[in-house]
Amino acid sequence: MNIEKRKPELLIPAGDLETLKIAVMYGADAIYIGGDMYGLRAKARNFSMNDMRKGIAFAHDYGKKVYVTSNITAHNRDLAGIRAYFRELMAFGKDKPDALIISDPGVFMIAKEEAPDIDIHISTQANNTNYATFKFWYNHGATRVVSARELSLDEIAELRQNIPEDMEIETFVHGAMCIAYSGRCLLSNYFTGRDANLGECTHSCRWKYHIVEEKRPGEFLPIEENERGTYIFNSKDLCMVEYIPELVNAGINSFKVEGRMKTALYVATVAGTYRRAIDDYFTDPKLYEKNKPAYMEEVSKGVNRQFTTGFFFGKPNHKDQIYEKNTYEKAYTYLGTIIGVREGMYCLEQKNKFFVGEEIEVIRPGSEAINVTVLRITDEDGNDMESCPHPKQIIYIDVGIILYPYDILRRRELD
Repeated sequence: MNIEKRKPELLIPAGDLETLKIAVMYGADAIYIGGDMYGLRAKARNFSMNDMRKGIAFAHDYGKKVYVTSNITAHNRDLAGIRAYFRELMAFGKDKPDALIISDPGVFMIAKEEAPDIDIHISTQANNTNYATFKFWYNHGATRVVSARELSLDEIAELRQNIPEDMEIETFVHGAMCIAYSGRCLLSNYFTGRDANLGECTHSCRWKYHIVEEKRPGEFLPIEENERGTYIFNSKDLCMVEYIPELVNAGINSFKVEGRMKTALYVATVAGTYRRAIDDYFTDPKLYEKNKPAYMEEVSKGVNRQFTTGFFFGKPNHKDQIYEKNTYEKAYTYLGTIIGVREGMYCLEQKNKFFVGEEIEVIRPGSEAINVTVLRITDEDGNDMESCPHPKQIIYIDVGIILYPYDILRRRELD
């Protein structure tokens, strides 16, 4: 089958209404979100039903799609609630979700019964590693399947050649990697009783581990010869922004970014960078090649654990792990997003402390970062402040330029 190159969808995560709006404004074609229940990010802020309805309506106003995660491994006790949940989503009418992301066959059947007008996408949690599996789900009514992270680009290309042309492949191209097979991890459950497959992962793979010899209990031996132990399960983050042509040639329909627990700054940085990279490639491949260093520089400004290409070009090895620490690289701090204007001063909810006189950056959709100096800060009542020390405080600022809603302020951190 000769698959024509089609511009892929850019699918961005959102953990709340604020980040959904940022994703829309910074270039997402579609956004995936979770409700208060039945998704695999129970610790994310997630969406109330009211915010979900508002978010979907906002995205639809801009011609974007919204997919709702319902991808837990369900127990008997969950089924009645899931059925009621899908009925509620259907009641949204014209602003119902564009698709449900599901892994459990039982939940899949309930969705078909209760939400027949909503597309079903099969989650990576279903371990989708071959074209027979894709065709199975297609024959049962799924419109899209998320490929397992363990697949190489060659495997995805072979898969594309052996499934119906109108069936869509969604693939993770950026974000955190899991040490367990397609995210099916038991470490969290074993250590803490919190089940990753029910949305309560404690990220046990990022912890420090030693070994204990059977006949010497209590004597902890480092796995490497250093005093810190070693983070043996701690993968680098996936980043494929330098390989857009290879992803497109493999026949992937949707480029998915991980990160429903990340900040608006992360969403804006990653969405804006991938948006530019995809658009540049489809405008002129030479333009894309020229701008590759700029893509990597910008995407590195989002929090990350260093970068890897995962399984796309073969099995990962020791170079794809971080053995010394489990903390993020953090080049920039999120200060806030502009939400309004009053008498020439621009309003935001403060996320991190900054000062009058500080040099910061402004990023906005479709634009290079702008360096500015904070000239003035006031509280809601117009009282001048030298700094803004209280998180979530509503403040007004002057940085010497016109600011617009959804502009984001960030500060470069010293090395």
